[in-house]
Amino acid sequence: MPGRIVMLVDNGVNGDSRVQKQARSAADAGWEVVLLGRSPTGVAQSWQLGGAQVRLLPMPEPLFRKRHQYKRAWLRWPLGYPPNGIAEYRAQQVAAWRADLRFRGAQLELAARAGRRNRAAELWHRARLGVADLAGRWVWVRTKMHNRGMYARRYRNPWDRGYTFFWQKVLGDGAWRRLEPGLWDYELAYGPVVDELAPDLIHANDFRMLGVGARAKIRAQAAGRQVKLVWDAHEFLPGIRPWQPNIRWLPAMRAHEREYAPYADAVVTVSDALADLLRAEHRLAEQPAVVLNAPAVEHAPDGSDDSVPDLRQRCGLGLDVPLVVYSGSAAEQRGLRTMVDALPELPGVHTALVVNPDLQYVRKLVAHARKIGVADRVHVLPYVSHWQVVPFLAGADAGAIPIHHWPNHEIALITKFFEYAHARLPLVVSDVKTMAGTVRSTGQGEVFRARDVADYARAVRAVLADRERYRAAYDRPGLLTGWTWTAQAEILTGVYRRLLAGTGESAEITGPPPTLADTLDALPLPAAARR
Repeated sequence: MPGRIVMLVDNGVNGDSRVQKQARSAADAGWEVVLLGRSPTGVAQSWQLGGAQVRLLPMPEPLFRKRHQYKRAWLRWPLGYPPNGIAEYRAQQVAAWRADLRFRGAQLELAARAGRRNRAAELWHRARLGVADLAGRWVWVRTKMHNRGMYARRYRNPWDRGYTFFWQKVLGDGAWRRLEPGLWDYELAYGPVVDELAPDLIHANDFRMLGVGARAKIRAQAAGRQVKLVWDAHEFLPGIRPWQPNIRWLPAMRAHEREYAPYADAVVTVSDALADLLRAEHRLAEQPAVVLNAPAVEHAPDGSDDSVPDLRQRCGLGLDVPLVVYSGSAAEQRGLRTMVDALPELPGVHTALVVNPDLQYVRKLVAHARKIGVADRVHVLPYVSHWQVVPFLAGADAGAIPIHHWPNHEIALITKFFEYAHARLPLVVSDVKTMAGTVRSTGQGEVFRARDVADYARAVRAVLADRERYRAAYDRPGLLTGWTWTAQAEILTGVYRRLLAGTGESAEITGPPPTLADTLDALPLPAAARR
C-alpha cells in the first residue's frame, strides 16, 4: 500500500462529482483513501465509494452564529422573541391549537348533519377560532421581529467597516479569527478525526478545508510524522460572490486562505487561467497543476447500464419534443431565470433543470414559470450519481450554461461543460470568456449575451435547427479524449506520487511571479466581472 490519503471537503459528498472522482481514482491507484465530508443531517454517516471510504462528520456550528444572534435586540425589535427557541415553540403551539380546532369543527359539522346541532357550541367554536387567529398573528409579528434581530443584519454599516478595518490592522491575516470565527467549527469537527487517521497526505478541497489541512500537517510534524498537503482550489476567492452582502465575510476568507496557502506542498486547480491567478495572488513558487472537472463514466458499477435513468421519461416527453437541459447548482448567478423567461419565445421547447429541487431559489423559479404560463414546460429533476450524469443528459437535444458575468465564471470550463460534451449535446453558453472562446473555436454550440433573453432564444433556435452540425464537432480527433477523468486522474495521482516520493517542494512564498493586478489585466473580463 503506497500510503493513506485523507481528503477533506465542506459538503455531504453526494452531488460533488469532483471529490468523488478524486477519491475513487486515488483508491484505484493503490492508496488507502478516506474522504471526510460534512453530514447534512448532523448524524455521522459512512459508506464505500469504489475502494475509498466516505465518512460524513457531524459539525455543530455555535461559532458560526454571530454574537448578536445570542442576544435580544431590545431597542430595534422590542417585541421580538428572545433567541432561546421560544419562537419556534410558540409557532408550533399555535399550529397544534389550530389543528385541534379543525378537528373540533369537523365533529360539530358531523353532529349538525346527524341532526344534533349545538348552536352554543358552534358559537363558542367560532370565538375560539377568532382567538386562535389573533394568537397566530401575534406570534407571527413577534417571530418576524425575532428573525429581523437575528438574521437581517447585513454587516455593511460604518461600525462593521470600522470593526473589520481594526482587526485587519491589528491581526493581519489572522483577522479571520475575529471576523469569521465560524471557521473554527470546521477545525473542531474535522481536526481530531484527521489526527486519528494519521494520513501520509492530506487533500484539502477549497478554501475552508485549507486551514484544517494545514493545521493537521503542522501538528503531525510536531509529533515527528511527515505529512504532505495538497490544496485543491476550485474557485478564485477574490472573485467569488459572497452568500450575503457581508463586508466581513470575504476579507475573513481571503485572510484565512493567505495564512495557510504557504503550507501547501502542491496546489491543484481547475483551469489554466485560475492557476495563473492563484500563483499571482499567493506568489507561489510553482504553477498549480490543472485537473479539469471532466466526467468519469468509467466509474460506473459493473452491470449498471440498465440502471441509468431516462431523462425524457422522467420529464414525460417523447423523442420528438425539443428539450434543453441544465445540470448543476441552482442560484441567481447561474442564469436559470433566463432559460425560463425565454420559453414564451420558444413554442414547444421544454427545459429540464437537474438541480436540488428543495432550494428556495428553485421553488421561486417554478412559481415564476407558473406565473408566466410555462410551468408545464419546466421540469425540475433531482441529481443522479456522478457516473450516470453523461448518459442521463444525452437524452436532451441541447445543454445550456447561461451563467452571468462573474470573475470565477470567466476563467473556467466548468463541470457541466465537459458533461454536456461527452453527452454529445450542442451547447448554448453565455459569453463568459473561457467557455465562449472554446465553443466558438470548436463549433460545438452557440454563444449568447449573458442575461439577454432574446439572444438566448436565438441561440436555442439555432442549435435545435441543425443539431447534427454542432454534434459533428465532437468527432474531431482527440477532442473528447483529453476531456476525460482518466486523463485528469493521471495528473492528480502524478502530484501525489511526486510528493510522497519526497521530491515535492512546498509552494512557499517567493518572488516575484506576475502580480495579481498583472494577471487580471491580462484577462479580457467584462467590466461587470471586475467589480
